[in-house]
Amino acid sequence: MIPRPTGLRTRLVFTFTLVAVTASLLVATIGYELAKTALLTRTEAASLDLVTKELATIDFPIGKLRPGEAAPTTRELDRVAHALAGPGRSALVEYGTLVATEGPMSLSDVPNELHGRAKQSVVTQRKLIDGELYLIVGAEVYRDNAGRPESTGLQAFVFFPLRDDERQLDTLRTTLAQTGLVIVLSALGVALLSARQVLLPVRRLSAAAQALGQGKLDTRLPVHGRDELAGLTARFNDAAAALELSVSELRSLEAMSRRFVADVSHELRTPLTAMTAVADMLSDEADHLPEAPAQAVRLVLREIERLRELVEHLIEISRFDAGTATLNLEPVNVADSIQDCLEVRGWSDQVTVTASQGLTANLDPSRFDVIVANLVGNALKHGLPPVVVTARATENGLEVKVRDHGRGIPHEALPHVFDRFFKAGAGRARSHGSGLGLAIARANVQLHGGTISVRAQHPGTLFTVWLPHI
Repeated sequence: MIPRPTGLRTRLVFTFTLVAVTASLLVATIGYELAKTALLTRTEAASLDLVTKELATIDFPIGKLRPGEAAPTTRELDRVAHALAGPGRSALVEYGTLVATEGPMSLSDVPNELHGRAKQSVVTQRKLIDGELYLIVGAEVYRDNAGRPESTGLQAFVFFPLRDDERQLDTLRTTLAQTGLVIVLSALGVALLSARQVLLPVRRLSAAAQALGQGKLDTRLPVHGRDELAGLTARFNDAAAALELSVSELRSLEAMSRRFVADVSHELRTPLTAMTAVADMLSDEADHLPEAPAQAVRLVLREIERLRELVEHLIEISRFDAGTATLNLEPVNVADSIQDCLEVRGWSDQVTVTASQGLTANLDPSRFDVIVANLVGNALKHGLPPVVVTARATENGLEVKVRDHGRGIPHEALPHVFDRFFKAGAGRARSHGSGLGLAIARANVQLHGGTISVRAQHPGTLFTVWLPHI
């Protein structure tokens, strides 16, 4: 089974060449058959004409003999056979029991069916004798001395070699084959040239589309001609222009949105500072207030803390969006850094740390602290103890794992846990936290050139951070 060509260029060349080969074979076959028929018809006509003329010149008695007339002699029959024979030809003349031959052929070479047919008219038949093709012409002369037809007569068989005709046909076949090969090669060249002309604009469109995908929105193509490809190129340019305009507008809106978030976050800092100071005073007095006011104060304090965390996270996110976040790398003792992170936040007695005391890595200490704090804080808020932090050196970096033993994150939510403001499950919509902690952790990991992933455990959830050697 012939494999189907897949490439457009291959299909064009294959189809074009197949059509050319089919047309060449069809024309060559028809031409050869017509030439062969014409050549054999001409040869048969010439052979029949020669035999008929020679037999018409017979001047000795044939048929029923009158008194005093002698039957044809062997010499007379030999003369007729010699007249019928010629260069390369053989002849047989038969009259009753007399047979005259000229050439290597004998009566055994005459087909049996030709004997019967020769008694009716001048007939022909082709036969292969000793590996060579002959045209055999058989005829019988029926007439008396006055020229009237008789019931008995003289039969003649002439063998015309067809080697010259076969040689001409061989030459014709060779010529047709060579001509067909030239036509096919020419068609192949034309097909390659045509495919190149057709596919060049397609390749340009492909390269331009790739450039658009890489962000080069000013990519345009020159339009040549007025054919379908020119129309396609023009429509591509229109689509590229519309895309560039849309992306520019979206980028402008995104930049405005980022500036708005950053500005709002910074503006909130001042009143939030005052609210935090008042909240600290209220916190000290909450234990001395009646139950209902005390609960209201504690609720306000929790919301102020939540608002403070949200504003800090928004400011941090805005730095990443603006591209102003930078790394300040220095050698860090990983175990000490994790312990300090937990102690500052009062989590030391809730988290188990497994890390070699001599483990060091080249990190940004503050950003590593944010990564650990967000992952551990997420585990404490939404998981169940024990919460375990494990750090170890790998062949090409540092690996930190944080695992809790809670109910875990739903499987359908795992791909979205690092999205901004994403909270798994309806019950977490009003949970403590801004919904930005894991997104900030991922941004800090990526700033280090590392990766962060999440995987469900039984029970709990496992976060894995990998930071490369820098």
